[in-house]
Amino acid sequence: MSARGILFVHAHPDDETVSTGSTLAHYAARPDVHLTVVTCTLGEEGEIRVPHLAQLAADQADQLGGYRYWEYRQATGILGVEDTHFLGGVGRWRDSGMMGLPSNGHPRAFWGADVDDAAADLVAVLRDRRPEVLVTYDPVGFYGHPDHIQAHRVAMRAADLAADPAWRPDLGGAHEVRKIYWTTVPRDVVEAQFAAFAGASDNPFAGAASVDDLPFGSRDDEIHACVTAGPAAADKKREAMAAYATQIAPGDWLDLLGDKLGDGAVAAEHYILVKGEKGPGEGPDDWESDLLG
Repeated sequence: MSARGILFVHAHPDDETVSTGSTLAHYAARPDVHLTVVTCTLGEEGEIRVPHLAQLAADQADQLGGYRYWEYRQATGILGVEDTHFLGGVGRWRDSGMMGLPSNGHPRAFWGADVDDAAADLVAVLRDRRPEVLVTYDPVGFYGHPDHIQAHRVAMRAADLAADPAWRPDLGGAHEVRKIYWTTVPRDVVEAQFAAFAGASDNPFAGAASVDDLPFGSRDDEIHACVTAGPAAADKKREAMAAYATQIAPGDWLDLLGDKLGDGAVAAEHYILVKGEKGPGEGPDDWESDLLG
């Protein structure tokens, strides 16, 4: 029996772990599933949480991208993901930084990439791996980061182009993904996180007067799937997050999430189905538990 494929498109190293790590570990443990993770940049503009590595920063030695590549290799290995791909090749597109920063205008900034140009490489991957399912971000990149928005645009465009037999036949035979999901977090989970970290020194919601000021979070009736990994997969997600030492230091909010809100905050990851037929649902919200359903 040939493996059934799921392909994830993420913006930077650590995004695959933070937002979909339990899902990746869950499916990596299934011998009938082939996982592919496509990452669009090396995360060169990221904040460095380890003082002795501070000189790797973009405004100093500008070596953070290479270091995060090494962290990425460790993390994806922990999760069990064997098939990884950097869009256009390692270092083709650069982390754009947060919206409105000068780094948005860097000649290689992913935010400035021509969408069809960037999508062409993803089309080749889609036509080669031929996954049933594609997972990426929503149109606002979940929280508004330029690279997350661009990853959404490129992924959705590539899905359309890959299915068109007349578009670039040199990139392989046409392939249409059966289902497309966008990552999300339930609104009640966001509210719980907001309350749990209010007043904390590492409050991820600093600057927001209330949860209503946050640009993310979905109502339960807007969500279609929840992959709840078992303890082994959740433990792998924690271990993979720890591998990103430059981004997630001990005591950071992501490190403390499970302690604050319980194992479910790490193990459960939610998705919105935007293409394809919803599979069998479970529980009071009738959510899918299998993206391949």
